[in-house]
Amino acid sequence: MAVGPGTLPTLHAVKGMRLGTTSAGIKKPGRQDLVVMELCEGASVAGVFTLNAFCAAPVQIARKHLQSAPRYLLINTGNANAGTGQEGYRDAVRCCETLADLVGEPPTRVLPFSTGVIGEKLPVDKIVNALPAALAALDDNGWEKAASGIMTTDTRPKASSRRFEYQGKTVTLTGISKGAGMIMPNMATMLAYIGTDAKVEATLLQRILAAAADKSFNRITIDGDTSTNDSCILAATGQSGVEVGDQDPALMAQFVEAVEAVLLELSHAIVRDGEGATKFVTIRVEEARDGKEALQTAYTIAHSPLVKTALFASDPNWGRILAAVGRAGIENLDLDALRIYLDNVCIVENGGRSPGYTEEQGQRVMRQEEILIRVVLARGDVTETVWTTDFSQEYVSINADYRS
Repeated sequence: MAVGPGTLPTLHAVKGMRLGTTSAGIKKPGRQDLVVMELCEGASVAGVFTLNAFCAAPVQIARKHLQSAPRYLLINTGNANAGTGQEGYRDAVRCCETLADLVGEPPTRVLPFSTGVIGEKLPVDKIVNALPAALAALDDNGWEKAASGIMTTDTRPKASSRRFEYQGKTVTLTGISKGAGMIMPNMATMLAYIGTDAKVEATLLQRILAAAADKSFNRITIDGDTSTNDSCILAATGQSGVEVGDQDPALMAQFVEAVEAVLLELSHAIVRDGEGATKFVTIRVEEARDGKEALQTAYTIAHSPLVKTALFASDPNWGRILAAVGRAGIENLDLDALRIYLDNVCIVENGGRSPGYTEEQGQRVMRQEEILIRVVLARGDVTETVWTTDFSQEYVSINADYRS
């Protein structure tokens, strides 16, 4: 179950980047569950990671190795290697060492990533035995297979690709992501990998990624659970011959716009494929005093089980939205000035139900697959947007049966 068609766009190859996908049989025999990504020498790499204190062993290692000009990314699904202590750390190191030996690089140039069940021992032998096959499968056009190879409870692969022209040269950006549950900002289990053939210095690339992730991956929530394994990587190979930097503000703006567009499409794809999701819900809080109170209000609505179940039932129970806004912790909230809308239908104003609102209007909006909940706080000029889903019986079933 997912919202929208989910058709993959044309995925353009990124010069200087190859991807190989194979089956290691980590959780299910024959399933494509191991991906290796190869970057050309001289590529810049940036990353943002989970803020969960129990961050997985591969996340700890990837953070360290990020400073060593990485050339290989190693991703396995079916096992998160989180909550596994020092043994899990040693297992992740062994995977890096094995891949490094096979390609003739030091282990510090390998970034490991894992996703799947927490608290179970990583099947290292299965992974290292499958590495030669993953390397043999390396291909410039390996994006689509890799998008499927990083899935867990996802029902469909997620990818985005953009191109733009600059002084007669083409700049390409292509990315993939996975995630359907345990999704909540603070590097909202979610993985994303984006490659570009632009040349971007590593510090600048990190700044661009962090800002773009804050507007996209850090604005989505399925269930309010921040994973132990969330990671987002942006790699710039420099093979297009176009160098992005502060010396050319117009090019910088064009590149940043493309990065933001790719990350936003990937993050929205995660929400559309949320576990058991039947609705794609945009929550926009307008006229807030600052970003903090806008997001506080939006997330209170997005995380309300009562709101989310009403969305699933297509029930215009606007009192649940009103109650969520009221308990968001906004000090000195002027209830008479505040307004709440379902799409463009005003449901609350002057402290209560809008005089012009009818149940039929609300029902019409709630039956849609895509819904906008708009809250106007009338306190300032700041707007923030969060994207979420409904809660269905299937969400409960997926997570009740996740380990079986």
